[in-house]
Amino acid sequence: MQTKPGNVPRQKRYLDEMFGVPLQSLWLDIKPVQSQSFEKLRYDTQKPEALLERIINLSSNENDIVLDCFCGSGTTAATAEKLNRRWITCDLGRFAIHTTRKRLLSIENVKPFVVQNLGKYERQAWQTAEFGDAQRAAAVVTQYRQFILELYNGRFVDGYSWLHGVKDGRMVHVGPVDSPISPSDITQIAIEFRKATGTGKDAPKVAAVDVLGWDFAFELNEVAKQQAQQANITMRFIRIPREVLEKAAVEQGDVKFFELAALSVDKTISKRTVTLKLADFVIPPDDVPQDVQKAISHWSQWIDYWAVDWDNKGDTFHNMWQTYRTRQDKSLQLQVAHQYDQPGEYAIMIKVIDILGNDTTKTLSVIVH
Repeated sequence: MQTKPGNVPRQKRYLDEMFGVPLQSLWLDIKPVQSQSFEKLRYDTQKPEALLERIINLSSNENDIVLDCFCGSGTTAATAEKLNRRWITCDLGRFAIHTTRKRLLSIENVKPFVVQNLGKYERQAWQTAEFGDAQRAAAVVTQYRQFILELYNGRFVDGYSWLHGVKDGRMVHVGPVDSPISPSDITQIAIEFRKATGTGKDAPKVAAVDVLGWDFAFELNEVAKQQAQQANITMRFIRIPREVLEKAAVEQGDVKFFELAALSVDKTISKRTVTLKLADFVIPPDDVPQDVQKAISHWSQWIDYWAVDWDNKGDTFHNMWQTYRTRQDKSLQLQVAHQYDQPGEYAIMIKVIDILGNDTTKTLSVIVH
């Protein structure tokens, strides 16, 4: 290389000729989620998607399964979904599950996924620890029901299969720890109620039953109310709270039982077009803190988002349409229309998620021509 006297030679290197620098164990090039970041969800431990994108790309291939045992705000699941990975994620916190689900639904063309409550294993272990092992099955179940009824301020009654207690003149059914309350359970409760009326000292005095359960089958609130009306029985569906498992909460009297929410949907059909409109949504007031109740001026404010599966086959809920509130837009669309390509009978599933993170599901049957 020739240079003029007094000049310093310099080397010119082109980017496409560089081998780069190996990735170090300390990553300083990825910034945390900023207060004005588009992806910020106001979740304290939220991680940037760029961080998870690097981790997932380095450690997996497309269609691999990514597991996140502490999902938090759902960054891992959301990033895995965008990178065409399958994923399993879990968390004990209801707010974490709610935040993650809403985040996933905001992804364009997100594949169907299931939110499952696997707490029954924890409940089974709790039941065994508190009341004994499976070899004493009948005694264990009896003690469990007595315990729940005591927390519910009810009185245990014996001699029935489906009616386990009484409170304020109403009969009480206590659901098992390992399965949800189903429509068939409601049928059996109604049958036994009719047979028991006026047949003993613990016979039903009022045509009413409180059904206590840890979990409830889809749309049970709607279907079961129809079943109860046909049997001339008033039924309330009460969720057994998770605080029952916590000794400190029980001892301090912090266990509160809440009634399920109720959803009303209007539908109109014009040839192959179906229009849905949310007509009402009721959350029992005991389930809501006083300060939140005071801030609600219209029933729609209870709803954080809702979604529709226009052609449910009785399997996983397929998110075909959704609307939800954001930090920028607090409004919520209450009506949506859908046009079917072919005439026929369709099952429409509507899923509402309230501001407390609870699901309320309703299924409608429509025939289009």
